[in-house]
Amino acid sequence: MWTLALNSAITAPPTYDAGRAFFSIEGNQLVAYDVASGKQLWLITSPHDFSPAAGDGLLFVASDKAIAALRQADGTPVWQIPLSERLTVPLVWDNGWLIAAAKSGAVIAFRAVDGREVWRHDVGAQLHTQPALAADRVYLATDDSRLISLHVSAGSAAWERRLGGPATSIVALDDVVYAGATDNYFYAVDAKKGDVLWRWQTGGDVVGRAAVDDSRVYFVSFDNVLRGMSRRSGAQIWKRALPMRPTSGPVLAGTTLLVSGLETSIRSYATKDGAPGADVKADGVIAAPPAIVHVPSIPEPVLLYVANDLAKGATVIAATHSPDPAVSSNAFSPLPNPIKP
Repeated sequence: MWTLALNSAITAPPTYDAGRAFFSIEGNQLVAYDVASGKQLWLITSPHDFSPAAGDGLLFVASDKAIAALRQADGTPVWQIPLSERLTVPLVWDNGWLIAAAKSGAVIAFRAVDGREVWRHDVGAQLHTQPALAADRVYLATDDSRLISLHVSAGSAAWERRLGGPATSIVALDDVVYAGATDNYFYAVDAKKGDVLWRWQTGGDVVGRAAVDDSRVYFVSFDNVLRGMSRRSGAQIWKRALPMRPTSGPVLAGTTLLVSGLETSIRSYATKDGAPGADVKADGVIAAPPAIVHVPSIPEPVLLYVANDLAKGATVIAATHSPDPAVSSNAFSPLPNPIKP
């Protein structure tokens, strides 16, 4: 669809929301683009330590001094609240809630529309990865290997489960929570009670967030393997050795999984059996996890990825699937200039 040069290196993974893409680049700058056209919407200087969170038409940025909300449309400030201590993981927005985690172990919930603090809960340790929200719960993974569930409305504890190591990522659904941990296990935990439903041992730490469809959950690990597991039983349906070391979790694109590492290609694999598909080539090393973005004005989902070049900086590529043209048949139409037998 389009290619654009940011002329700078990106400093955090991009954020996507409502047909817009937001990039953190050198010099504490934030730049926004329209995904459909590739047109730059705005560019501002705004100190921030992590990838922004996005939702409700706002972009949320956190520095060591404050959390601020910006309008996605033009980057103008909406509200700002001071911070007394640094955050340890990126902000998370979901359904009007904005969740922050401080260095002291305090987890704070804000009302996203105006920044009003609703509750705070001290978990007694720093978080190891971003929180995740689903249904009426918020899920936290701490440095001391605990997985914690809080009621999102009040911040009260629902349950706590100790894993074999700190969770490297959390994927939360209404009924189950998936977490890969540094003990080389991938866990499925009951969302209501905190019981471990099943776990699977890998040959290395699980990398990034898992991908989930109706019947399976997919994840990669530092043993350079992509796995497809049954969501219900935890049985391994298939596994596929990767030709590179993954740097992020798989991305689900229909019936295809996209996996990236420190190389110039995004690898693709079938969700059915892990069979390799066509690679997506880039003119540089993949610098951020690929993303599937849905834009109302475009019928097909858009694939966005960032390639990095030492001379050119980061380049953003937007691509979409082009279906083959329909083949018309003349089987039932008379041919021109028929030849009589």
